[in-house]
Amino acid sequence: MIDDALSDVLRAVRLKGAVFFDVDAGAPWAAEAPAACVVGPSIMPGVDHVIEYHVVAKGECFATLLGGAGETVRLEAGDIVAFPQGDPHVMSSKPGMRAEPDIESHCAPRPGGLPIPIRVGDGDVRARLMCGFLGCDARPFNPLISALPWMIRIQSNGDEEWMQRLLMFAKMESAERRAGGASMLARLGEIMFIDLVRRHLVGLTAEDANWLAGLKDRQIGKALNVLHAAPGEDWTLERLAKETGMSRSTLAERFTHYVGRPPMQYLTLWRMQLASEMLIDGDASMAQIASRIGYESEAAFSRAFKRTAGVAPGEWRDARASWNRLL
Repeated sequence: MIDDALSDVLRAVRLKGAVFFDVDAGAPWAAEAPAACVVGPSIMPGVDHVIEYHVVAKGECFATLLGGAGETVRLEAGDIVAFPQGDPHVMSSKPGMRAEPDIESHCAPRPGGLPIPIRVGDGDVRARLMCGFLGCDARPFNPLISALPWMIRIQSNGDEEWMQRLLMFAKMESAERRAGGASMLARLGEIMFIDLVRRHLVGLTAEDANWLAGLKDRQIGKALNVLHAAPGEDWTLERLAKETGMSRSTLAERFTHYVGRPPMQYLTLWRMQLASEMLIDGDASMAQIASRIGYESEAAFSRAFKRTAGVAPGEWRDARASWNRLL
């Protein structure tokens, strides 16, 4: 049951993919990616948060996180690396290499279609990468992003048949450039990212304290799933404690330890994220939205939404509608 709330969040934050680059590289080579906040507005206009990922389709290379952490990992064919926080990074044939970030290459329009073929380096030892972007909402509330590290790697051991088939299919779509291929690759990118998050969740330990670790914990995971299953109900700390088999004080302490805020505060934030989704994607009235997420009046909902999002629900809907028209 640990994936129920995860699926709920992935849907509500409107995860969507866009694949842009098919990189053919010959050692020695290096490609440096600027921070997602720099290129995000050009890659996916109107999207709050952009994540970059790379799939090694052939050969091997190194991924280096720039900045304070400076972590470097070696990647082989079939491996996937993602940068959930949108940090600048380098993909290269050897550790320690740098390159001048090519910000212009990230900018639309793209008259040749997607993915964009790129060739770097002239050596005979070649690698091939598929590099894509994922966008999602960060506001009003996205508990997943803050729970993810700067860099996540999936290593392919050749024993996950479905992942191997997925990568094979992605390589075929990228090479053949058939009609609808960009949309197909975008969806494949979303699937790969979701699997990456699930594998990261499995690897978390008792020492980890974040939203994903809370999902893995039996009792806190149950509390999260219960709230996500029925966010519009009249929840109290006492009722949630009974549902999870804990005392109110234990529930409040453990929930806050993992999630970073008390249960009822979390519920309020999650309700506002659901409301933002309804405001953007549907034609429900303010009163209907308020009722669906557990508010007795439109006024109470509007006050809560403005406290969380910084703007009134109507202003949020109008602003997002304007962004969508630009896409």
